[in-house]
Amino acid sequence: MKAFKHIVAAVAALSLFTSCGILGGGLSTGTTASTGSTTGSALATIFNVLKNTGALDLGNLTNLINLGQILTGANSLVDASKSYTDQFAADLIKSSNNMITSANVNKVIDGLKKLAGTDTSALTKATTAAFAGNLVPVSSSDKNVKANLAAIDTIMKAMKK
Repeated sequence: MKAFKHIVAAVAALSLFTSCGILGGGLSTGTTASTGSTTGSALATIFNVLKNTGALDLGNLTNLINLGQILTGANSLVDASKSYTDQFAADLIKSSNNMITSANVNKVIDGLKKLAGTDTSALTKATTAAFAGNLVPVSSSDKNVKANLAAIDTIMKAMKK
């Protein structure tokens, strides 16, 4: 059963990786919707994990994949045009199961931009490995990971109703 979960996660990750360019280079104008939607869905999933368990297991393949999707969305907002950001925000709202609303979307976007401004290399390395089906230990005591988690915490607080 455990192997099945990893296979399903790997197939889902590969699908997202190839269709959305997760952790890839630049973005074309056609990827705004998929990036915003993927980010909104990943944020909602992480929010639910934190709400239900009170912690984020950085050794969990699914959590790492969702973090990778959030990092991709955050990085897409760096130097983004207003029209890109507006479309991204609309797609965040649509894909977040009403956890992101017009009332809190700007705080979420600000939190994503803050996350993009932190050194995400440790999480990026782990999420890249997760997409390849491998687990790389991530330590929450790492200074950069602490900054990443603090930025994610800011986003989660903005999503609270």
